[in-house]
Amino acid sequence: MKLRERLRHKAKSVLRSLNACSTRMDEDQQGKQSSGSSFVDKRKRHGLVKTILNVGHKFLVLLVRWFLKTVYGEHGQKMPPIRNLILMESASSLALKIRTRKLTSVEVTQAFIERCKEINPLLNCVVDQCYEAALKEAAMADKLIASRTLTEEQLASEKPFLGVPISTKDCIRVKDLLHTAGIWKRRNIRGEKDARAMELMRKAGAIPFALTNVSECCMWWESTNTIHGRSCNPYDTNRIVGGSSGGEGAIQAAAGSPFGLGSDIGGSIRMPAFFNGIFGHKPSRNVVSNDGQYPQAISDEQDMFLGIGPMCRYATDLKPMLRIIADQNAAKLRLDEPVDLKQIRFFYQQNDGGGLLVSPVDLDIRDAMEKVMAHFRSTVKADVRKVYLDKLRKSAPIWFGNMKHKENVSFDAQLDNLEGKINPYAEALKWLIGQSNHTFVGIMTAITERKGIQYGTDQYHYMVRQRDELLQEMKTMLGENGVFIYPTHPTVAPYHNEPIVRALNFSYTGIINVLGFPATSIPLGLGREGLPVGLQVVANVNQDRLCLAVACELERAFGGWVAPEVLA
Repeated sequence: MKLRERLRHKAKSVLRSLNACSTRMDEDQQGKQSSGSSFVDKRKRHGLVKTILNVGHKFLVLLVRWFLKTVYGEHGQKMPPIRNLILMESASSLALKIRTRKLTSVEVTQAFIERCKEINPLLNCVVDQCYEAALKEAAMADKLIASRTLTEEQLASEKPFLGVPISTKDCIRVKDLLHTAGIWKRRNIRGEKDARAMELMRKAGAIPFALTNVSECCMWWESTNTIHGRSCNPYDTNRIVGGSSGGEGAIQAAAGSPFGLGSDIGGSIRMPAFFNGIFGHKPSRNVVSNDGQYPQAISDEQDMFLGIGPMCRYATDLKPMLRIIADQNAAKLRLDEPVDLKQIRFFYQQNDGGGLLVSPVDLDIRDAMEKVMAHFRSTVKADVRKVYLDKLRKSAPIWFGNMKHKENVSFDAQLDNLEGKINPYAEALKWLIGQSNHTFVGIMTAITERKGIQYGTDQYHYMVRQRDELLQEMKTMLGENGVFIYPTHPTVAPYHNEPIVRALNFSYTGIINVLGFPATSIPLGLGREGLPVGLQVVANVNQDRLCLAVACELERAFGGWVAPEVLA
């Protein structure tokens, strides 16, 4: 079929899907009104201009998808099989077996080092490592256990992850490892000491051994930069790993690390967790210290949006990790308080209501959400309600507006490591001839930032009010025992470079950051394309334990992380 005919066929399909979507919206509204929900569908239809923009955007996405599929091929390579069963253990299980001397820390650490060496040529997720130092620390951990200086109970209490190797992204400082944040000017900078969260994990016995890839300046949702290159998805190397904790998502999914730390200011934990089929938790605002994260938050409000949190293959590792890195703030979270799922009120929304230039939610993701809600209705016998929060349509502009700050530290200054400012227009010309030290996305972000919402303007104050109103609406809805189920992202992992034409899809996660709520990305198996699908669960501030309880239940019911082939 000729390209013109294929595009004409696709155009008809898009128009049919738009009509079908409108019909479903009307049906959803009638259903919610009849159910007596307080959050009924009162969405407003887009104006003509926005409708034309959305339709045009869909055509552009289809064209780019066709082009990239032609260039890359429909499917890429997959991660190699597992030949050592140690790699299949959770971090908590490994810690237990190490302190009870069923395994040694040295053999565990060596197993994950060998796995990293196996997968990294394919995935490019590890950008720095301290394997020799990690093995020395592992030998010291084994020596401590063998000495019986501390009982097993004392080890479990004081050093719950003794001897377990841990990885983190290249923006969370680790002593002696690179600390670049994907910024060319920082390519030779190394950490002088651990970030506070890593310091706490090390104190709990974990052994840092690998550093993973990020996007440039940690501000894009594909992990690629001019220092370390691009990371690839373990389930299909033609697809992205997400960002900015994308390398961390990939190393976890490929069983190259038992657990790790990520950071999240617009979805940088949850999107990579979703694309790579693992668990990732963004904690409540101001619970985990951001000390040692680069780029640093520019204002107190940005510091509230930013959160360092756990990333892992098994839901059971989320709570002990969060307890450790929350430090003295852990008491606020009441993590040991039992959660009765039957007493939780479940609210869910299938999409953002039609955000401008945001992709529709994939069928696989909608199906997964319906299965999850059916599970909570029939098996758990919980209160489940479908809702519609209209302000979620404005998630992207609300995020962009609230990220502005009076300090006026611009993105072109961040790309110059705050030593000056790059000239993004000159860099764009240099990029065209392959001479720029910055990515296309980084350069375009520096240019478009100047054209967007500016701090202190009427539009800025309007977006702050919209955020505050949505925050109050959701706090009222959630109360002390409610959770909100929402897509982590509208599509499964796209092809490399495809996020350029789907830039605003991050808004599904970004809106949660500016609200300050905790949120957990939960894997729900693989979809029709053989790629991970899942969703995120959101709770009220400091109600993180509800998110974690739901994550454990859904892992039990749907299987969680899908391991590669096992040949051990």
